[in-house]
Amino acid sequence: MEFILEICAFNLASAMTAQQAGADRIELCVSPEEGGTTPSPGLIRAARERLKIALYPIIRPRGGDFLYTDEEYSIMIRDIEYCKAVGCNGVVIGMLQADGSIDKQRAARLVELAYPMGVTFHRAFDWASNPFEALEDIIGIGCERILTSGQKPTAMEGASLIDQLVREADDRIVIMPGAGVRASNIVALAEATGASEFHTSARLKQASGMEYVNALMKEEQSVVMAGEEEIKKIKEQLAAY
Repeated sequence: MEFILEICAFNLASAMTAQQAGADRIELCVSPEEGGTTPSPGLIRAARERLKIALYPIIRPRGGDFLYTDEEYSIMIRDIEYCKAVGCNGVVIGMLQADGSIDKQRAARLVELAYPMGVTFHRAFDWASNPFEALEDIIGIGCERILTSGQKPTAMEGASLIDQLVREADDRIVIMPGAGVRASNIVALAEATGASEFHTSARLKQASGMEYVNALMKEEQSVVMAGEEEIKKIKEQLAAY
C-alpha cells in the first residue's frame, strides 16, 4: 500500500520544513490554539510560490463551532476563490447544521466553487451527530477525503470508528486519521484502521529568539513549528510497514 502523509503547517517555515522532510501534502492553517483557521492571502501566495507539493489551505473563518452565519459563509466563498486564483491544489472545509448534521447545501456549493481543486472535509466531521450519515452526505457533496479522529480526542482513541468508516467508505472517499498522530503510533494506527493517508502537525515549540522579554507579560512567545525529524520518522515507519 502506498501511504500519503499530510502535514498541518501553521506558518511558511513549517510548510517548507515538511516538504524537505518528505511530506506529500500541506494543510496550511494559522491559529493552532483554535485548531486552525484560514491563513492570510499573503501566506497562501507565499506558500504556493515556494512549495512543489500539494497545498490545501483551510477555509475556516474563525475558531469555535462549525455553524456559520451568512456573512461567514460569504467570507469562505471569497477565500476559496482566492485559493483557486493563486493555484492551490485544494481547500479544506467543514460545516454543520445546528442539529449536528452536515450542512449539505452550502458545503456542496463550496465544492462546486472550488472545482477543479480538490476538497477535504475537516474535523467538523468529529462533531457530527451521526458519523455514518455524515459519511454518506460528504460523499454525496463531492469531497475527496474526510479528516477525522474517529469522534474522539485522538485518532488512536477513535481507531475503531475510523476502521468502520474506512470499510463503509469502500474506496468512495478517503478516510484520513488525524489528531495525536506521531512516529510512535503511526504503524499501530495504520494496522488498526486500514487507512492509507494520515494527517499530523508533528508539532514542537520553538523558543523565541527575543533577547528582551517583558517579565510582566504572561503570553508565551514560543512558535509552533513542524518537527523535521518527527516527519522523517513517520515517513520511515510507513515506508517500512
